[in-house]
Amino acid sequence: MKIEVGDIVLCTVDRVIGINVFVKIEDNGEGCIVMSEIAPGRIRNIRDYVVPKKKIACKVLRISGDRIDLSLRRVTQKEQKELKERYKQEKSYENILKSVLGEKAEEVVDAISRTEKTYDFLQKAKENPKQLEKLVGKEDSKRILDILKIQRQKKSILKKELSLTTLEPNGLELIKNLLKKIKGAEIKYVSAGRYSLKTESEDIKKADHELRNNLDELEKEAKKKAMEFIILKK
Repeated sequence: MKIEVGDIVLCTVDRVIGINVFVKIEDNGEGCIVMSEIAPGRIRNIRDYVVPKKKIACKVLRISGDRIDLSLRRVTQKEQKELKERYKQEKSYENILKSVLGEKAEEVVDAISRTEKTYDFLQKAKENPKQLEKLVGKEDSKRILDILKIQRQKKSILKKELSLTTLEPNGLELIKNLLKKIKGAEIKYVSAGRYSLKTESEDIKKADHELRNNLDELEKEAKKKAMEFIILKK
């Protein structure tokens, strides 16, 4: 799948030459990280951060022809963890295809990867198998989905914290009614005006997107009621 500026991609460190680190980008050729994009502040030993064969998540800064400039320091620990977890899930799903399709699996994975990740494709197939059936046939599609159904996936935990305050005399009631509109998340009182939100999901990217949409709607409602709304932990 073609990458774009701003994407966070999984890379394998290939070699370190002077102040440049060259990496193999998963399914997208080679990229380069200059010293200033390895880590913030002064770097005494570049090999404290990157060594050959180490997997790292990097942000795409520029694409110029065959040259792809990357940054390691602009990727958070949370993003590093989430991308590596998705990589493991991706390989797990590819192995399921191999177990069912044999040699044909590589051709199917190539066809899928032209538009999206195998993991995303098969997640969608759980809800609607038509595209998978077109690729592998109904019988093999059913076998693949049966394996996916019994496979226990590790759930990731997503946490956010917000501040919600108002000067209205019935403020507590207003806040409670507003928080009820957040679906699919556990809400806990932290301290005066502060609340934590926690949700678990096999697809943390989708869960994060849904939670952000919920919070956007919550912010709009809060403003209508002259309430102060701040996301403290994004």
